[in-house]
Amino acid sequence: MAGSAYATLAGIRRSRSRRTPGGTRPLPALFPLVAVAAAFTLAQLLLVGPGMGLGWDETVYVSQVSAHAPAAFFSAPRARGVSLLVAPVASWSSSTALLRIHLAILSGLALFLALRTWRGLFPVRVLAVAGALFASLWVTLFYGPQAMPNYWVAVGALSTVACFLRARAGQGRSVWWGLAGSAALMALMRPTDAVWTVLPLLALGLARRRRPAVGVLLAGLAAGAAEWVIEAYAGFGGPVRRLAEGSAIQGGLGWHIAVLDQLRSLGGRALCRPCTGAPPDPVVTVWWFVLPVLAVLGLAVAVRARRTTVTLLPLACAATAAFPYLFLIGYAAPRFLLPAYALLALPVAEALVYLVTAPRRSWRPVVVPLVCLGLAGHLAVQLAVLVHTVDGATAQRRGWSRTAAVLHRVGVRPPCLLTGGDAIPIAFYAGCASAATTGHNAGTTESDITRTARRIPVAVLVSAGSRPPGYARDWPAEPIDGGRLHYTVPGSGR
Repeated sequence: MAGSAYATLAGIRRSRSRRTPGGTRPLPALFPLVAVAAAFTLAQLLLVGPGMGLGWDETVYVSQVSAHAPAAFFSAPRARGVSLLVAPVASWSSSTALLRIHLAILSGLALFLALRTWRGLFPVRVLAVAGALFASLWVTLFYGPQAMPNYWVAVGALSTVACFLRARAGQGRSVWWGLAGSAALMALMRPTDAVWTVLPLLALGLARRRRPAVGVLLAGLAAGAAEWVIEAYAGFGGPVRRLAEGSAIQGGLGWHIAVLDQLRSLGGRALCRPCTGAPPDPVVTVWWFVLPVLAVLGLAVAVRARRTTVTLLPLACAATAAFPYLFLIGYAAPRFLLPAYALLALPVAEALVYLVTAPRRSWRPVVVPLVCLGLAGHLAVQLAVLVHTVDGATAQRRGWSRTAAVLHRVGVRPPCLLTGGDAIPIAFYAGCASAATTGHNAGTTESDITRTARRIPVAVLVSAGSRPPGYARDWPAEPIDGGRLHYTVPGSGR
């Protein structure tokens, strides 16, 4: 086994060194990775659809650079990376479809580049299987075309680990730029996630005295987190205060065993807070229990082939990336584990390829059909959960759009202000500013809202069974989905 693994890797390196008469490297070896990335992009456009409206968090990120609506309140846990990612489209167009297409293409390209960094460390067929496994998860397909940070942390983590391994081996100047850039991407999207993910890299680099690699990795993290740190000093009293405020918003970081919460979210719950109720059907969650078993088998295959570090390092980074979301936070969202899934896909793919291709094994006639059947069932389950999740998200966002239409019908048009439940996404849909007097997004007072109502239209969203705030009790009311809105339009008598 070890000899065949070495022969495979040697063949890959030789194929990379061969060049065509024109001086370029042959491309056919990359076709499997290109096919996976292209299929991923196409699947996003077909299964998620460009027409799905923006979600709550998406409206926050997009509003920071959009001319469609004023910027929403930007809370402590967020970072500006997603806003920069969507700016090339959102800064001049309010088309959600165009934004979805932009993100789907970028996410497919990013997946290809991340897998490409591992070429020579794993055989291309293993990389293609790993990419297909990660890309076919419902959570990957659902969030790939969305203006959310977790997918980008995942592909950044995938590339960072590969570049770190190459940097340790001294494989050229471009590897150093790749290491710094990948680390910067993670930190730009979610600085705390980036730190958790790279802990094994820092530990290995310091233990083996690979100071240049550690230095470049830290420089990349610092570059990506620079804006977050500057903003922390400007608006939160420093990074420590910002982290503390972010922890409070997330319910207080501490010892919380959220494994069962994450399990409950696998049925398509985008945010499981509070996370109550029974877990989904075992058919939906079985892959979650098979995943670590296959990852350990992949590590065993690597140990036998005498290339333990290449497989162990992504496994270790997956564990540290997942740790805070499994044990330190009191709620769950499936997107939180995307970086762990991306990294685990490599040893899992190695295990599956070994099971299917291992020569002269008596168990192959039994195992190969089982693997094929298992993968087919897994894909069917992922597709079913994805369709269910997309339908639910689309229905919710259409409700927000209907409420925005009601606001416009009664005269609440830009410039305007919206407060109350779901004010942030509905305000974006209506082109209004949003404000809150209580809660994590609090940034104004009732007296400020009253003064604003003398100048521009103001509306308060009130859920069914609740009473409006005192300043809005005499305002006209209009029924909406799940409640009513109280509004005032200066100069109209309403």
